[in-house]
Amino acid sequence: MASFPPLGSLTLCEVNRDLITVDALSDDRANQTYGKILGLVFSPVPFHNLENDASDQDGATTTATTAGESVRRKSPVALLQGFMNSYLGRLFYPDDVHLLPEVDLQGVSWHPNKHIIAFISAPTQVLVRDYQESEGKDPSILTNESQRDARVLEWRPNGGKMLAVGCKGGICMWAASYPGNAASVRSGAASFLGGLSRSSGNRYILVDFLRSPYDEHVSALTWSPDGRYLASASYESSSFSVWDFAQGVGTPIRRGLGGISMLKWSPTGDYFFASKFDGTFYLWETNTWTSEQWSSTSGFVKGATWDPDGRMILLAFSESSTLGSIHFASKPPSLDAHLLPVDLPEILSLTVRELKR
Repeated sequence: MASFPPLGSLTLCEVNRDLITVDALSDDRANQTYGKILGLVFSPVPFHNLENDASDQDGATTTATTAGESVRRKSPVALLQGFMNSYLGRLFYPDDVHLLPEVDLQGVSWHPNKHIIAFISAPTQVLVRDYQESEGKDPSILTNESQRDARVLEWRPNGGKMLAVGCKGGICMWAASYPGNAASVRSGAASFLGGLSRSSGNRYILVDFLRSPYDEHVSALTWSPDGRYLASASYESSSFSVWDFAQGVGTPIRRGLGGISMLKWSPTGDYFFASKFDGTFYLWETNTWTSEQWSSTSGFVKGATWDPDGRMILLAFSESSTLGSIHFASKPPSLDAHLLPVDLPEILSLTVRELKR
């Protein structure tokens, strides 16, 4: 197991389970460290909010443009600080404010197989930077009148360059489009979805809009590992939906699930995790979609991640420094599982010492 960083140091990144630390965070130090370890340094991503530009109010329904050269290029550190200040400060509230006072946004997504990053750069726009094919070119900006108040986004596994963006009223589905190999709009989708504009980088087209019932705000997304199904949920709804992407049809899964905060599909596709704002969470098996309910006395689940084999999920809670590890005792579709505490005495010791200073 990797050792914990010394007190007073800054963790720059994690590489192969080793925490890389520095004494002070600076652009030069970050570039040297990344370059030495990874052999690759990603350039900064400049962006600005198109919604503040009067020229953007021309009534266009769909655009996939690029950030202007006139934007002052920010350093990696300044960019990260600005992004954190802007988006971790934006909060949304469930209907019952007693369930949860605030929720961090999931406003950034790395492509699972490519050096591509997408993040929410404004309430109605998403910025995509492809480091493999667009180095030296401006990022692409995805915006559409249907993409209202974007909250979460996820790249589609095994789906090339396809991105799902959860927003008010549904899910915008974007796909990269190339000359001679244009992305196709799903049959039966509205005609305006196929609009495409010029871009110095990759071009993206809005190929579908999966409309949520009752114009609900999609605040959680997760893909099945094969990329065939997409699950979505809203803190305003009492259910979550599983979409067959090829058909554009969603099936609601109802089981008293009001106030869902997080969804996580297991890497093998056999299990599915859903958590609520009130501290309860569910483990589902996806063969018959039956579930077991669990309850936490340590607050709501703030983070969850599956192991690569899909036999264990690690949970972090809002009111505890102890992680929870749920292990399945039998093979799928069994829901026989055990919750074990994962104590981190080194982190707790460092936290206590820091608070006393």
